[in-house]
Amino acid sequence: MTDGNRARLAYIGSFTTGGGAGITVAAVDPATGGLSPRAAADGPVNPSCLALAPGTGVLYAVSDTEAGTAAAFRTKGDGLAPLGEPVAVGGSGPTHLSVVGRRLLTANYGSGSVSSLPLAADGTLTGPPAVLTHQGSGPDPDRQRGPHAHQVLPDPTGRWVLGVDLGADTVRVHRLDPATGALHVHSTAPLPAGSGPRHLAFHPDGRTAYVLHELVPRLTVCAWDGGSGRLTPLSDLAVTPEGAEPRAFPSVVTVAPDGRFAWVAVRGTDTLVTLSLSDGPRRPRITDRVECGGSWPRDLVAGPDGRLLYVSNEWSGDVTWFAVDPVSGRPSRAGALPVPAAACVVLA
Repeated sequence: MTDGNRARLAYIGSFTTGGGAGITVAAVDPATGGLSPRAAADGPVNPSCLALAPGTGVLYAVSDTEAGTAAAFRTKGDGLAPLGEPVAVGGSGPTHLSVVGRRLLTANYGSGSVSSLPLAADGTLTGPPAVLTHQGSGPDPDRQRGPHAHQVLPDPTGRWVLGVDLGADTVRVHRLDPATGALHVHSTAPLPAGSGPRHLAFHPDGRTAYVLHELVPRLTVCAWDGGSGRLTPLSDLAVTPEGAEPRAFPSVVTVAPDGRFAWVAVRGTDTLVTLSLSDGPRRPRITDRVECGGSWPRDLVAGPDGRLLYVSNEWSGDVTWFAVDPVSGRPSRAGALPVPAAACVVLA
């Protein structure tokens, strides 16, 4: 949990309209993984997703609002300092962001689009964004009348950008124009109608991906071809027992750094589901379910060595950490930090 003598930090985003502080900086205990608050930053409204640029010490945050902006912060010790002014992303309700080279990418749920914003050499956001609006819909009349991009991320090769669209039941593979920063659809992977794909995670093998659905509690196992830029659904499995009550709304799938386990957070049932990958990355088996330590687990991240999990419980207002059994992968609750309206955690 340390890099030389430097203690690790965690950056926690929270919904300010729900009483959250915005961005909280916490120290990570090197022995236990426990979190201790250090500072809070005046930042954007509703920073529901954060991303730390590799090697630059710049933290980016979306503002999950109708206007839709992104902001950059320079990390300074235990605090954060604004780096330039917030920049409009050109879409509404951004829910996810990723750093790809000198571009910041956002998935804009409300407008069903993905945006690409240029970054200066020092990490400052500049503009204007290049925006690609998706097309499509699904059978759910309340949630799928149009596209709703929920996640955007690079593939393991760095050649492609994947966009997970809850409204259109698809994952789109994009190519990023190196000259203009514009995103262009390269291929599309249709998923079951009405499933509402929300979150995708790659296995460390670089050839397998898992797509978690929000509108039905299922996980789709996919083959990924980084050469051709194509995602192929192979199989799926339920992540909740048949007829589970209350209704389940899965949020995040996270894969252990060594590829031996995956975990799924499920809202409604407020559980963490452990999947063993011992039979191979494309043959996950559910081996355990435990309580998430709070209510409405919106985010789930694994520590860099896979021995800890951190859960952002939005409704109960806390970030709970779990010790992972190295043999079974079962998480055991180890502690919690009160964070009203917790939305996400990024480990530095």
